Amino acid sequence: MLDIKFVRDNPEKVQEALKNRGNSMTLDGFIALEKERRDILGKVEALKSERNKVSQQISIMKKNKENADDLVLEMRKVGEDIAKLDARLKEVEAELKDIMLSIPNVPNEAVPVGKDENDNPEIRRWGEVRNFDFTPKPHWEIGEGLGILDAERAAKVTGARFTFYKGLGARLERAVINFMLNLHTEKHGYTEMLPPFVANKDSMTGTGQLPKFSEDMFKLEGLDYYLIPTAEVPVTNYHRGEILDGKDLPKYYSAYSACFRAEAGSAGRDTRGLIRQHQFNKVELVKFVKPEDSYNELEKLTSDAERVLQLLGLPYRVILLCTGDMGFSSAKTYDIEVWLPSFNMYREISSCSNFEDYQARRADIKFRRDAKSKPEFVHTLNGSGLAIGRTVAAILENCQQEDGSVVIPEALRPYMGTDVIRP
Repeated sequence: MLDIKFVRDNPEKVQEALKNRGNSMTLDGFIALEKERRDILGKVEALKSERNKVSQQISIMKKNKENADDLVLEMRKVGEDIAKLDARLKEVEAELKDIMLSIPNVPNEAVPVGKDENDNPEIRRWGEVRNFDFTPKPHWEIGEGLGILDAERAAKVTGARFTFYKGLGARLERAVINFMLNLHTEKHGYTEMLPPFVANKDSMTGTGQLPKFSEDMFKLEGLDYYLIPTAEVPVTNYHRGEILDGKDLPKYYSAYSACFRAEAGSAGRDTRGLIRQHQFNKVELVKFVKPEDSYNELEKLTSDAERVLQLLGLPYRVILLCTGDMGFSSAKTYDIEVWLPSFNMYREISSCSNFEDYQARRADIKFRRDAKSKPEFVHTLNGSGLAIGRTVAAILENCQQEDGSVVIPEALRPYMGTDVIRP
């Protein structure tokens, strides 16, 4: 959530940011409600001042044994007017809060203005795209041929966009998770977490999933609980409502979780394979940092996610998302895209974002620089380190052999107990 004072003082800047994001929302309603709020406060203050003066007058009159009944009745009416204004003020403030929750973050000045993914500049590439001397298969065909992925039976058990992992496929998924967690905790300085896979409405609101993206969530019927779409939700809300000690910042957390997404707007897209599932595994990286450090921390976080692909030998590129393609809560986002031969293109495997104080303001997460300092909002960051299913897909496709086998990247062999998955 943006600072309401910032929106109040900079409506043109916020409106321009909305336009650059391709958001048709206007601030007319906010401006009108804010004017009404100030008007109500002015009226209440004037009425309370009048009541105080007249109350003193009534007190004097009673001491002098004068009749003050008319003034008492008048003040009773003033009290009723104040109560009505206070009730309306609560309504106005609730409406203002709803508007504030629906305004996306203002993009950082370094973010290029653009309409969609076609306007995202490429920052760098790593690795050489493999030149196959045979026609490479898509990962779902490789997985079916090896007997390690079964979408058909998953569709019978649940429905579309679910997958059974079997045998060495299940072991590969688990190996990738453990490899990533070990790398981030042992080499990159993150504290491992295993969070709840269910979060309440306040938590979903704190990170920005609600109220705007309710259709993308799986809600538990009859309860104020949601299946998490990412570990970002529980881990960021771990410090919700807290004031952290500045000496303890930055805080780094790495968390494995299952993730659940309705994919409401994805009908017909990536209907086969592991790219777009209703349930998938992910290792998430979350940071709580001082404001002046957040953009350096974004570069480090992105580098930490990239390191996974480097150690696995998977070619990738990093792009900077333009204003029209970035997430609702983000101020700046890098996407890491891994090469998938079956698509003949790079596909997203991680988004690394700096939210500045946007999430912290929604979730009320602050810090003190020292005992005498006033609390300030932290800056929060997160990124996938990485999406597990997409990593498995990239391994199957980039490491496939003509005979249908898949060579396991060297970094995963200690976790797999084998160097090849054979038909």
